[in-house]
Amino acid sequence: MLSPDLKNALPTTDELPCSDDTPVDNEDQNFLPNILLFLLNSIWANRMDWYFGVDMGLYHTTGVNPRVPVVPDAFLSLGVERKKGGKSRKSYAVWEENGIVPIFTLEMVSHTPGGEYDEKLDIYRKLGVLYYVIYNPEFWRRDQHQPFEVYKLLDGNYQLQIGEPYLMPEVGLGIGRHQAVIGGIQQEFLCWYDEQGNRYFTDAEQAQQERSRAEQERQRAEQLAEYLRSLGVDPNNLPGN
Repeated sequence: MLSPDLKNALPTTDELPCSDDTPVDNEDQNFLPNILLFLLNSIWANRMDWYFGVDMGLYHTTGVNPRVPVVPDAFLSLGVERKKGGKSRKSYAVWEENGIVPIFTLEMVSHTPGGEYDEKLDIYRKLGVLYYVIYNPEFWRRDQHQPFEVYKLLDGNYQLQIGEPYLMPEVGLGIGRHQAVIGGIQQEFLCWYDEQGNRYFTDAEQAQQERSRAEQERQRAEQLAEYLRSLGVDPNNLPGN
């Protein structure tokens, strides 16, 4: 916990850049984390004690300079306001969040390595992030790692976990990969799972399921009507109609 004097000496998020201004080098670095955010907006719609940041500056005091952020592709904090003071955050400063650090961070490896397996891993370790996920679907052979890795902070060091989807009991969610059609394109994306290992569906998938159920009901009704006609019964003139 920071002393009041030190906390007062630190800059506010209004004075700090919202990110490091480093452009992403592929569209999935924004798109895929936002799928996780949109899912959470549905899963935890009635909860107001969480925040999920995408490509946002995360400021802390465990580095050389508190004005230099680390910028995860995504992070999740629990026990904080969804809207801080009723307003959208420009960045996330740990000293403005009652010392609450993210419980989960996500880094997506792209064409240009960004220190995901060493520099950022060490930053998140010092910061105390419990779960660190590295998603590397394209360059995992180059980097001599697996496409999807979950690290958990145990006794002050990250240990690679096994199993997918991987359940994070402290979060109440699991995370893993899934192949589906999104925006008309078949692709792999990251998704949340419940504690029983059931995947949470996107709004588009839920809508498609509802359309499929409605179509099945329509087909069953047509089949029943056809059967009644074969018996000489008018399905539109049944007793009680």
